[in-house]
Amino acid sequence: MDATRILRTYYGIAATTTLAQSLIWGVNTLFLLSVGLDIFQVMLVNAAYTVTQVIFEVPTGVVADTLGRRSSYLIAVGIILVSTLLYVGFGLAGYGVWPFAAASSLLGIGYTFYTGAVDAWMVDALHSVGYEGRLEPVFARYGIVFGVFMLVGTTFGGFLGQLDLWVPYVVRAVVLVPAFLLGLLVMRDLGFVARPLTVRTFGTETRRIARAGVVYGLNDRAVRFIMFASLVQGVFFMYGFYSWQKYFLDLLGQDLVWVTGVIAALVGVTQIVGNALVGRIVAWVPDRGLILMVASGVTTASIVGAALVQQFWVAVPLYLVSTIAFGITLPVKQGWLNARIPSQQRATIISLDALFGDGGSSVGQVGLGWLSQAVSIPFAWLVGGATQVLAVPLLGVARRAERAQPAEPAGIGEEPGLEVESAGCFGPEPTGQCVPGDAPASAGGADRAA
Repeated sequence: MDATRILRTYYGIAATTTLAQSLIWGVNTLFLLSVGLDIFQVMLVNAAYTVTQVIFEVPTGVVADTLGRRSSYLIAVGIILVSTLLYVGFGLAGYGVWPFAAASSLLGIGYTFYTGAVDAWMVDALHSVGYEGRLEPVFARYGIVFGVFMLVGTTFGGFLGQLDLWVPYVVRAVVLVPAFLLGLLVMRDLGFVARPLTVRTFGTETRRIARAGVVYGLNDRAVRFIMFASLVQGVFFMYGFYSWQKYFLDLLGQDLVWVTGVIAALVGVTQIVGNALVGRIVAWVPDRGLILMVASGVTTASIVGAALVQQFWVAVPLYLVSTIAFGITLPVKQGWLNARIPSQQRATIISLDALFGDGGSSVGQVGLGWLSQAVSIPFAWLVGGATQVLAVPLLGVARRAERAQPAEPAGIGEEPGLEVESAGCFGPEPTGQCVPGDAPASAGGADRAA
């Protein structure tokens, strides 16, 4: 595969998986409410998803570290398909909160196999063919593809939900089939040598991955505080996305399911706008920390405003401003992390950052979900929005750490932190840090790719 085919495959995976996933995003909360759950129980079901991700982020990474990123992706798609069908079955059978929580947990396991795997596959595959471009534009284009197919999926899902709220789930399962075939027939692990996985080696691999996450993530001051910011930002993100469906329909005063599809589509459009602005913003303001601090401030102001105003035609645009900021934030943060991560630990740290975000989401969905039931959704939005401001000083610390020990914003062919192997340890230059234990099997990396 050459760089062009690698990128086409990467964007093709983004297109098919996003289309499948987003078909239910505009109706999921309404579906759960329609089968007898209240808003707090809906958030408990969603929290089961994120708590499971926190637990399984590291263990599931062993599969990608040994059997390969492609295998991890295929397992992910298969599990997501099964859990989607379980949702439909439980809903039609009229089951309560705990069966849905179990299905949600299974879905969370599926996504831990996905998290980091596709990004790590793309980065190291490009590295293996000598690609020398910057990462931010690649991530931004991925975000644009994501936004476009989210626009299509959420709009279509909203209209399918108007027929019946279980229909988008069935269509989602159907669309996951070509997503699986794309990975099976086109994806190839490049820059990575697979190793056999046995019950005996599973524990060793898990400990090695966990140690690598600590050494190359938490021990890097800039990376550590970026992750702390992800924890704070995660408190509102998942709760907000799954609570606006009821909140905005309540503000509208009409039970129009197709409206949620349109709003979810607008979320996709605004993320595309944010992604499209990344190139211009990075060229104008190369300081990643400053960009992320401003984006966090904008997010805080827009969410708090949407909570206080409580007028449909004002709250919705304010929420969409926060999704523009999110569209800017994600590629910039990904570029920042990848600039500081050695190739062999790339997916480990990407998934560790996701774990911090999942932890924040778990707390947010339970805590803010309870506030929604006990007080009101606008009050929960006010509290959740206010917590976002805590990310600003955390990113400020990461920015100062970056200035003290800068990472070169190099292309993939010039990634900092090239590996140095020795007897029993490996580490990135120039710090000389190493992880005790077995050296990796290949320079291409036994990356963490959950």
